[in-house]
Amino acid sequence: MLKSIIGVRFKKLGKIYFFNPKSLRVKKGDKVIVETTQGEEYGEVVIPNRYIAEDKIIAPLKKVIRIANYKDHKHYEDCRKKEKEAFKVCKQKIKEHKLDMFLTDVEYKFDNSKILFYFTADGRIDFRELVRELAAIYKTRIELRQIGVRDEVKRIGGNGVCGRELCCCTFLSNFEAVSIKMAKEQNVSLNPSKISGNCGRLMCCLKYEDNVYAEKLKKLPRIGSVVETEDGEGIIDGIETLKERVKVKFENEEGYTYKRYDAKDIKVLQDASEEFIDEEEYKNRKELEELEKLEQIDLDLENKEE
Repeated sequence: MLKSIIGVRFKKLGKIYFFNPKSLRVKKGDKVIVETTQGEEYGEVVIPNRYIAEDKIIAPLKKVIRIANYKDHKHYEDCRKKEKEAFKVCKQKIKEHKLDMFLTDVEYKFDNSKILFYFTADGRIDFRELVRELAAIYKTRIELRQIGVRDEVKRIGGNGVCGRELCCCTFLSNFEAVSIKMAKEQNVSLNPSKISGNCGRLMCCLKYEDNVYAEKLKKLPRIGSVVETEDGEGIIDGIETLKERVKVKFENEEGYTYKRYDAKDIKVLQDASEEFIDEEEYKNRKELEELEKLEQIDLDLENKEE
């Protein structure tokens, strides 16, 4: 069964949420007032009216209240102005309370039900007194929300090592889990400084080709495996994943020689019993483990925000 939906986004490059338009017809770029679990919100249509399978929707769908009118636009702009002033006030209060936190953004809810203050911090912060002061000033509900450094960089912007504008500032609406394993499978240098982005976390682009590498690696023997080639028995010393080729090491009286073969032209006699760890991975093991831990912390924060 098909359901009528529209897709709405509340922030630039934010997540897209589906709503029930009922009889309303909207165009891409239209501003609408929608019903959410946190009250009325002002958003932009990024997916105009269309039908999708009911099993792809998380029911029940909230409804579109109306297409935004002049009064709504004016109120939205007023909220943005108030956010700038609230940012200055909160920043000063953080300084007065000597709190080890960094304010990144302020969000006034469209229905004036509360004000959200987003911040980053290395650990837990006791901000109860700060909340009380802000509530006394603004006479509304105050919520302080800790975010990950990826969200912080997304708000600030910048360019990556590739020279292009950061993916999170141009097209990425969701952050997905990235792992050291992805970098390893793609034969990327396991030097933390070379696989980390501006945010100090693993680069999001490691995720893009992960499925391709994972699929191809299923067809390839691991480094250290004993194989039979047309030139005799040898040991896998390296892998060219995308080309599905392997570098084989042969031992002889003079030392070692190396030769490359297509994976289909060799036969595995003994698969490597342990995962190969190269010198660079071993040298940076502690830093890599720390990166993995930080990755999980950020993921937990993002899930909590949802």
